[in-house]
Amino acid sequence: MYSFSLLSGISFDTIQDEIRFILEKRPPVAESGTVLKQVFSFMDFTSLEGSDTHAKIKALCEKAISFGEKGLPYPAAVCIYPPFIGTAKSTLRGTPIKVATTAAAFPSGQMPLSVKLAEIRYAVSEGADEIDVVISRGTFLEREYNQIYREIDAMRDVTKHHLLKVILETGELLTAENIAKASEIAIEAGADFIKTSTGKITPAATEEAVFVMLKVIGEYYRKTGKKIGIKSAGGISDPEKALGYHCLVKEILGEEWLTPELFRIGASRLADRIIEIVL
Repeated sequence: MYSFSLLSGISFDTIQDEIRFILEKRPPVAESGTVLKQVFSFMDFTSLEGSDTHAKIKALCEKAISFGEKGLPYPAAVCIYPPFIGTAKSTLRGTPIKVATTAAAFPSGQMPLSVKLAEIRYAVSEGADEIDVVISRGTFLEREYNQIYREIDAMRDVTKHHLLKVILETGELLTAENIAKASEIAIEAGADFIKTSTGKITPAATEEAVFVMLKVIGEYYRKTGKKIGIKSAGGISDPEKALGYHCLVKEILGEEWLTPELFRIGASRLADRIIEIVL
């Protein structure tokens, strides 16, 4: 069971200097073509809009495929709402690109567990490869930590053979210590990845939140020998910002984490910005 012992007392104020020091190692965008190409392989190419249609998701998947045809790495996955899983699966057939979908009352997390699990089962039955679930921040802020743990544990039980990413929505957790606590709960309940944000609130991904999550992952690895993945998502449209997250992962966890199995960036507009630079 979780203990909250890993980063007790951590605050945003205490980590600012360390973050600045790490980001000073970030190379200029103009000199980062090789790294930016690598970023494509970490990308969950995403569309999560109320206006999404089957035609729009088919076009999204075809665009993801086109990156590989241009000599770039394929994205790790496309991330879409559950009703479009079938469209994505059929369009991506024959490629290495996975289909990720959101579940568990995304983006609020504010539904009974039975409803969340039913949504996850639906996504699994439709053929999703990866499931991005979201915690209830209200439940967490009420300090009902056992409930958060039990819910993620139940979600893990119905996603045994699928990659499970747990979204913390760090912008609503308010403090660095809360982000650390939520990260530890998610990891110990069975998350394969911990993820910053739904992309539906501001702030979404931040360097401060990712720093804290990476530190928890690093401590957990040292404690158990088990590697947990990190996904930065929400508002990442700037190549310089993507390079910053790449730099944080590399400096805190090491180059062995620079693989799609352990590092993802959720984005939609980022791909076009990178293409302008590297092609």
